Amino acid sequence: MAKQESFDLTLAKECASAYTGATGLSCIISDSNGDLLSEYGYGCRSCMICERAGKLKTQCVQAQNYGMTEAERFGGKYIYYCPMGLTCFVSPILGELHNAAKITVGPFLMVEHQDFIDCELDQYDNDKQELIVEELVNVPVITPAKVNDLSTLLFMAVGFMNKVSVSNRLLDSQTSDALQGQITTYIMQLKNEETPPPYPFAIERSLLKSISDANKTEAQRLLNEMMGHILFSTGRDFELVKSRILELMTLISRAAIEAGANAEYSLNICHESRSHLSSLHNIEELCLWLSDTATHFMDSIFKYADARHANAIHRCVQYIEANYHDKVSLDLLAGMVYLSPPYLSRVFKQETGTPFNTYLNEVRVQKAKELLRHEEMRLIDIAEAVGFEDQSYFTKVFKRIVGLTPLHYRAQIKNTRDIPARAPAP
Repeated sequence: MAKQESFDLTLAKECASAYTGATGLSCIISDSNGDLLSEYGYGCRSCMICERAGKLKTQCVQAQNYGMTEAERFGGKYIYYCPMGLTCFVSPILGELHNAAKITVGPFLMVEHQDFIDCELDQYDNDKQELIVEELVNVPVITPAKVNDLSTLLFMAVGFMNKVSVSNRLLDSQTSDALQGQITTYIMQLKNEETPPPYPFAIERSLLKSISDANKTEAQRLLNEMMGHILFSTGRDFELVKSRILELMTLISRAAIEAGANAEYSLNICHESRSHLSSLHNIEELCLWLSDTATHFMDSIFKYADARHANAIHRCVQYIEANYHDKVSLDLLAGMVYLSPPYLSRVFKQETGTPFNTYLNEVRVQKAKELLRHEEMRLIDIAEAVGFEDQSYFTKVFKRIVGLTPLHYRAQIKNTRDIPARAPAP
C-alpha cells in the first residue's frame, strides 16, 4: 500500500508547476527520504549527466537531503552544488509534525558552459567528456546575482503553500468540531424523549428539498439531524452506520439529479462513496466526509452558477434531463429562456463546454444504457423510449459515444453477469 502523504501533494504540484512555468527552471518534488514524487522541466529524473560521468543517482539524493537539512538550519532555503558541480536550491515543505518533503530547483549553472567544461570536466577522459557535454546543453545558465532572488522566490512560494496547508487542516478541524457539537446536541434531545423516536421521514424529505434548492446551510443542519438519528438508532455500530449512510447518499444523489445535476457525475460520486467509506475509521471522519459529499452534490446542481447566462443554462439542462424522451429542439429551449436559437447555441457551448446536440445525445445514450440491461426490451423500443425516432441513427450515435453498438454493449453486460463467482477458499 502506498504511503499516505502527510502534506498537500496537489498543492505542492501546483506550486512547482507554476514556478517552472514562470522562471523556466526545473522543479522536483521529493519526500523526506529523497524519493521523487513529481518533476517539472529538466530535473534530476531527466538529467543523465551523473550517469554519463559514472556516478550513482543515490549521490544526487544524498545531496538533496543534505540541502533540505541545511535549509532547515538556515531558515527555509539553501543553495548547494550537486555531485557534478551543478547548482540547485531547495525549500522544505511542512508536514503535520515536521518537514515532510521538499521542492528542489535545478540543475543549472552559474558560469558559462565552456568555463564549466574547462574547470569541472578535465578529470574525465575524452569519451566521457563528449557524452557529458552532449547532455550539458539542457542545463540553463543563471547569473549569481539572480540566483539568490530566485531562491527567495521559491522560499516565499513554498512558505505560502505551507500556510495554506496548515490553514486547511485547522479549518477541517474546526468544521469537524462544529459538526460533532451539532450532532451531539441532537442526540441528547433524542435521549430525552420517552419512547424511541421513529425514522424521521419528515426531516429526510426536508433534507432532500434543501439539496435540490442547493440551500447549503439548511442542508447541513438537516444532515446533522439525520446523522444524529442514525448514530442514536444504531448504537454507534460503525458498520451499520456506514450502511445507513450509503442509503442516504443514494437518496441525496437522486434529489440532485432531479434538480438538474449531471446524472453520470452524481452516480460516479455514489460509486466512489462505496469505496471511500471503507477507508474511514471513526465517526469524526465519517461526519466530515458526509458533509463534503453532500456539498459536492449541491455544487453539481449549479455547476454553471458563475456562467453569464446561468439561469438560462440551468433551465435548459433541467428540461433536457426531464424531457429527453420527447422531441427536444434548440428552438424550443431558446423560446423557453427568451434567447435566439443561434445565441443560445453559442452560449450553451461556451458555458457548458459541449454543443447542444452533443449534450442532448449524451443524456439520451446514458438513459439507453440503463434500458439495455432489460433483455426483454427490443432495440427499436429503447431508441424510441430515449427520444430517437430512427433506430439506425440511434445505433450510430450510441457507437460514437460509447465505442460499441447497443447490441454489443448489451452482450458485454450479459457476459459480465454470466461470469461465475469465484469459489471461496477452503
